[in-house]
Amino acid sequence: MNPEDPTSQPFPEQERYAPPPIPSREPAFAGEASLAPPPPESSSARAATELAARIRREVGKVFLGQTEVVDQILASLLAGGHVLLEGKPGLGKTHLVLALSRACGIHFGRIQFTPDLMPTDVTGHTLYDMGSQKFQVRKGPVFTNLLLADEINRAPAKTQSALLEVMQERQVTIDGETIVLDPPFMAIATQNPIEQEGTYPLPEAQLDRFLMKVLIDYPELAHEIAIVANVAAAAAGQGLHPGGVQQVCTGDEILAAQQATAEVQAVEAVVRYAVNLARATRESAGISLGAGTRGAISLLRTGKAYAILAGRHFVSPDDIKRAVLPVFRHRVAIAPELAISGQDVDSALRAIIESVEAPR
Repeated sequence: MNPEDPTSQPFPEQERYAPPPIPSREPAFAGEASLAPPPPESSSARAATELAARIRREVGKVFLGQTEVVDQILASLLAGGHVLLEGKPGLGKTHLVLALSRACGIHFGRIQFTPDLMPTDVTGHTLYDMGSQKFQVRKGPVFTNLLLADEINRAPAKTQSALLEVMQERQVTIDGETIVLDPPFMAIATQNPIEQEGTYPLPEAQLDRFLMKVLIDYPELAHEIAIVANVAAAAAGQGLHPGGVQQVCTGDEILAAQQATAEVQAVEAVVRYAVNLARATRESAGISLGAGTRGAISLLRTGKAYAILAGRHFVSPDDIKRAVLPVFRHRVAIAPELAISGQDVDSALRAIIESVEAPR
């Protein structure tokens, strides 16, 4: 290799990833943009990391195993997003959400979606008060900080769509009056993947409102033995009960952690990598519906949250890779020929991760 010949340098155009540099020189000439040195890791970022660790530790007391599921829920909380939680019956989906609400010390609301549920049962309605001779607004269960929409696919599309405005805008309109929800607000919707009779699949417009689709599976053998032994040895309804979870933070601390997460640094190469992954889903022959721009935004937001969970104040390519499956699996659809061959969305996304070059 001749050092004088630039064409002989290995991979001359390959982007190399490194944490944001701290420039040590003045602009070389008048008008040159000076690269402001990135701030050191802030106390707010460290506080956000410590907050997530406290919540993880407390939830882990009653929700054994499934550490990646817990991290995905925490990442969505830090990123200010919503979660679609899917799993077979009896795996602790509701249990996890209840434990999270107790640990965070925020208001919790629950809606059991059924075929006869009306949109006003979700958002609220106006009621004529005979005493004051006026219409009074009766707020629905969405006026909370952490909302559990249990078995969301049991309700028809008209009722499901009642969550659209509140999930996207954090506000509810009742008879022309717009009411803003108190932050923080997070919706976790659950659905059962095995019973499709009498269900209403969520439309693409609503699926895209969820930051992540988290899959919860059977626990490992050791954890399942511990769960069964603990619950069976306790009084009815007491074993590993979420009521035993202690509050470890407040709503204001969560808001501060979300702000710190948004301020996590992402260099241009990492941003481009997230966009390239989203674009690759649109160009893949095995995927019939690719992720949109909101998917790329969600990928970067989740990557920032994973950086906070790891105790860093900058996003690495590994953070982005880790976020691809939960962020994209509900935003893409595989082609029929791929489905016939027995492959699923996750396997198609893993192939895309391998095909898109990551910055180094």
